[in-house]
Amino acid sequence: MELTDHAYRIQGMALTELAQKYGTPLYVYDGDKIVSQVNTLKEAFSGVKLKIKYATKALSNVNILRLMKRAGTGMDAVSIEEVRLCLHVGFDPSEIMYTPNCVSFAEIQEAVELGVMINIDSIPMLEHFGTTYGGSVPICIRLNPHILAGGNAKISVGHIDSKFGISILQLKHVHKVVEAYGLRVVGLHVHTGSDILDAEVFLKGAEILFEAATEFPNLDFLDFGGGFKVAYKPGDISTDMKDVGAKVSAAFQRFCTSYGKELEIWFEPGKFLVSECGLLLVTANVVKPTPATTFVGVNSGLNHLIRPMMYDAYHGVVNVSRLAGPERIYTIVGYICETDTIAADRKLREVQEGDVLAIKNAGAYGFSMSSNYNSRLRPAEVLLFGGKDYLIRERETFADILRHQVDVSF
Repeated sequence: MELTDHAYRIQGMALTELAQKYGTPLYVYDGDKIVSQVNTLKEAFSGVKLKIKYATKALSNVNILRLMKRAGTGMDAVSIEEVRLCLHVGFDPSEIMYTPNCVSFAEIQEAVELGVMINIDSIPMLEHFGTTYGGSVPICIRLNPHILAGGNAKISVGHIDSKFGISILQLKHVHKVVEAYGLRVVGLHVHTGSDILDAEVFLKGAEILFEAATEFPNLDFLDFGGGFKVAYKPGDISTDMKDVGAKVSAAFQRFCTSYGKELEIWFEPGKFLVSECGLLLVTANVVKPTPATTFVGVNSGLNHLIRPMMYDAYHGVVNVSRLAGPERIYTIVGYICETDTIAADRKLREVQEGDVLAIKNAGAYGFSMSSNYNSRLRPAEVLLFGGKDYLIRERETFADILRHQVDVSF
């Protein structure tokens, strides 16, 4: 988003005009930014055999998935429905990593039938898989390295109290299961969580993964998950991808030499690829002064963007309707009948009813975590790509609320 020619714009298109054309609330995605982020990763790891597996859960609109395919990524899916979305878009099963958690074995079997790479994250599931398939189906094993990444336990998934992955302390048990059933392990996976700032956390995970990998002689890849940090506010620190790429690539190359085989290195970025591409455009319904706070109530809320309430996530807010004038302190809240704070104590150009506000960093885990709470409707989505705007999801109607409800007589 840039302020040019007396308007806030993306790819030359004024956000206020997009709001007028499509209505609000409205998710707007900068497709050129997504491609740029993919290329940044490719450049950072140009010295190794890199595979990018986009985390589908971050933003799963099929047109975004098509854009990822066009940019040259594979996919990381965490549910059988996400697997089917990726196949629907045209990804080959071999390009899809399926990393479920606490699912039924029936879902695992369905994924096997679809031909995607299975990533197993519990010993009971590993045993069940071995009983059913033996070594006939290649698998990846997800390990929990017991590393607290990012400083926020809500978004860190590699610590000792996490439900994700098989504890690295249980590696001996894993080997017993692998040997007992003749399992064909072709990949190992770790994911520590989100908002990783530097190479050191990845290198800590790499050391654990490298040590574990020495005991699996037939690997094709090592998967380091994702978690690269993006900036959320002015002066915020983001992951130094050049530094991470150089240090992790060098460590990986040294390991491949000692392992005796050039493996692929996989990453599963979600937020890094789509967070900064997205804005949620909302309209100010009311400006409400109280003795303590001046609230701006908007026509959206935690039903559309739950991250501020769920994760205490910071999202920048800009009044794109006002380019000049005094600045005042506001707390932006939603129209949901709950504590529904989007942004507290923010300095904005003076807000009036009807102004359009842009909520930044809304591309990742925005629409994909939205709901119909309070029987509210989900917003439309628009993709900007190559200087054109495309409606990629229609705004819901009240008929959508009723669509799967069944009227009965009793």
